[in-house]
Amino acid sequence: MNHHFFGTEDYIASEELQTIVDMAIALGKPLLIKGEPGTGKTMLAEAIAKARGMPLITWGIKSTTKAQDGLYIYDVVQRLYDSQFGVSGVDDVKRYLKLGQLGEAITSPRQTVLLIDEIDKADLEFPNDLLWELERMEFYIPESKEMIRAVHKPIVIITSNGEKELPDAFLRRCIFHYIAFPTPEQMAQILRVHLGDLDKELIHQVLKAFYWLRSFSSLDKKPSTSELIDWVRALVIGGVSSDEIVRAMPFLGTLLKKEKDARLVSSKLRKTIKKDR
Repeated sequence: MNHHFFGTEDYIASEELQTIVDMAIALGKPLLIKGEPGTGKTMLAEAIAKARGMPLITWGIKSTTKAQDGLYIYDVVQRLYDSQFGVSGVDDVKRYLKLGQLGEAITSPRQTVLLIDEIDKADLEFPNDLLWELERMEFYIPESKEMIRAVHKPIVIITSNGEKELPDAFLRRCIFHYIAFPTPEQMAQILRVHLGDLDKELIHQVLKAFYWLRSFSSLDKKPSTSELIDWVRALVIGGVSSDEIVRAMPFLGTLLKKEKDARLVSSKLRKTIKKDR
């Protein structure tokens, strides 16, 4: 069976990304994906799971997340509470053990895709602790005296927004890929995938305005793909004509989410309109 990754009908992957996904899966290594928000890092894991017909398990990382949390959690507080109130079955420790996302992926009877989302949010020790668990693919639960071993090694996709540098030891054991922001041609494809057939002139004017916005280095938050899709939906619902898009840029609040950015762009638009007059 050919397992080459081509993307899906709703996820457009470049040839380079298709190749790197295949390589990571063939080598059995975690695939570390970086890229600015809106480049489809999280959706990549969803697309791989869909393309291969596998369950997707998502582990969203927070600043307080520990590698141990991904294996299992022992709810000792609930057990103590139950014992105080005479709840039956309190002696069965397994009732108070819950597998984390990595534990679920390891014990799944089917191979899964495990998404470890935004690893750079965790503390500096997390990546190396996680690496140890990913390499072993087994763990011991002392509370129940069980050794848990992988049934199938999951396909591991790790995303990072680049907020923190990751340890060299961790990077050496991953396959790395940076997803560049889509070109106008790729973005036109993405719009058609999500919104169906659109007027060519509408797409042309929308992309002209969108990439003009993104050219401002002084923006605190550049608009992303998801915001562009929302903007196009708003333009279509509002019945905005193609020639109004670049000139007036209506519904700017769907693209820009910071007051400073909106003021900057509005000022630029006013100057452009004055100049045209």
